[in-house]
Amino acid sequence: MPASTHTVTNQPPPLVDYDIFEADPALTETVARHAAPEHAEAVRAELSELGLGAGSAEAQEWGRQANEVPPVLRTHDRYGNRVDEVEFHPAWHRLMDRAVGAGLTDAWSRPDGQLRRTAGFYVWSQVEAGHGCPVSMTHAAVPALRREPEVAAEWEPLLSSHVYEPGLDRPARSKAGAIAGMGMTEKQGGSDVRANSTVAVPLTGEGAGSGEYVLTGHKWFCSAPMSDVFLVLAKVGGPEGQEGPEGPEGQGAPEGGGLTCFLVPRVLPDGSRNTFRIQRLKDKLGNRSNASSEVEFDGTTWARRVGEVGRGVATIIEMVAATRLDCVTGSAALMRQAVAQAAHHTAYRSAFGGLLADKPLMQNVLADLALESEAATALTMRLASAFDAAQGDSENAQRERALLRLAVPAAKYWVTKRCTPVVGEALECLGGNGYVEESGMPRLLRESPLNSIWEGSGNVQALDLLRALQRSPEALNAFLEEIGQARGTDHRLDAAVKDLLNELSDLDGIEARARRLVERMAQVLQGSLLVRYAPAAVADAYCASRLGGDWGTAFGTLPHTLDLRAIADRARPGVG
Repeated sequence: MPASTHTVTNQPPPLVDYDIFEADPALTETVARHAAPEHAEAVRAELSELGLGAGSAEAQEWGRQANEVPPVLRTHDRYGNRVDEVEFHPAWHRLMDRAVGAGLTDAWSRPDGQLRRTAGFYVWSQVEAGHGCPVSMTHAAVPALRREPEVAAEWEPLLSSHVYEPGLDRPARSKAGAIAGMGMTEKQGGSDVRANSTVAVPLTGEGAGSGEYVLTGHKWFCSAPMSDVFLVLAKVGGPEGQEGPEGPEGQGAPEGGGLTCFLVPRVLPDGSRNTFRIQRLKDKLGNRSNASSEVEFDGTTWARRVGEVGRGVATIIEMVAATRLDCVTGSAALMRQAVAQAAHHTAYRSAFGGLLADKPLMQNVLADLALESEAATALTMRLASAFDAAQGDSENAQRERALLRLAVPAAKYWVTKRCTPVVGEALECLGGNGYVEESGMPRLLRESPLNSIWEGSGNVQALDLLRALQRSPEALNAFLEEIGQARGTDHRLDAAVKDLLNELSDLDGIEARARRLVERMAQVLQGSLLVRYAPAAVADAYCASRLGGDWGTAFGTLPHTLDLRAIADRARPGVG
């Protein structure tokens, strides 16, 4: 019998073995713009090395394997002893090893630390998104731990280490590096952490030290349960928890019930296991490689207080800001990878007498997708640079902190919401091939809604931004200063800013209008960045469509008079 019946033709080559960083001009340009001149060369070399690794066929295979063979919960060993361990495919550990080794958990003390770390997270997340969760939490735990200097002195060197050392066979202090998780939400409250019922009781008696407690309660979502240590919220019981100090905004509103932040290690200093009962793993839509679990604390779970009693939300607020930036970064990375796949496919696939990428209508679709991706990238890296600049007490640092108070929830709301439609449209560019698992596009699509849910859904972000507007007038001033740097450069942007100011001046029904307001703030901020820094074709198209209203209800509806080819070509990753 013949060995084959046909020859495969008209299929694009795999998009592998290329530098994900260098092949993305929107990213390389914004990193060069924000990096300090004395560090720019080193930052670019570091990110290019990571980009080559991310674009390799080997790394892409790790991502596939980690998702096709999801983690497995082992509650007991063969003898019936409780172990509460999760087994991962070796590919997961390879992904984690490369992420930690690349410094993606180390940002708070390095020059341009947030910028290079965020750009690296953006690059490496395009390999596989699930393992980004423990990477993000480990990075973000540091500012919360600094509220308790003694605790930070023990844990920060481990969490910022470039060594990945998994396993619960010994205390973290005897390891070369550690990973952190967090357990905030509970089944009765979700984002409303003040509804938490987990109780912390001060530990008394022989051997008890200051700040030691035992916990009783549950956590509804606890991702990466094999981490070495966790930050959790619990209400302090007993005399210490009778009065709630001022809330996180400093307005005198009590948090109530002594809601406090605690550090919970998986392995205690003597080498024994802390009580950390993993009840089950969540069966999620996407993010399959990452183990999200439900855990129980049974009254013997040892914990160390971090920050003041009753100030739990205030203690973790910087951690939340950092993880929200990672949600923005992760969504921007998903968009970029989806657009890169679509641009690559259409550059090689022929139909109806020519390459798809040469067809005017396909150019419109690709250009529209590329606009959304580039706007997300520009905003993400601007926020990262603001995190770097916000360190210290200078006037500029205070202004950058104020800007972040509005810009982070606005970006978290808008960029994460745009991810799913972008990925869905990019998948369609591949036609039926994109609907097949082997293309990798279904995995991107399943992943795409996640970041809009984690770290506070859209409504939570919108309400958070309203609180900032009401309580922090300096935040609005910093936001207006930022977008004001583009004043007079595009009449559509100027008109959008004027409309936004009118929206801000009208308080009638402000909560019901909050999503509309946040969306407009994010778009104006993106537009101001693109007008100032992006190529003219990109800025013109963004202002015409997103701000000027010359846009349909689906991608591919940009005005035909724009330079669509230039925008689409800019998004195509260079290969070889």
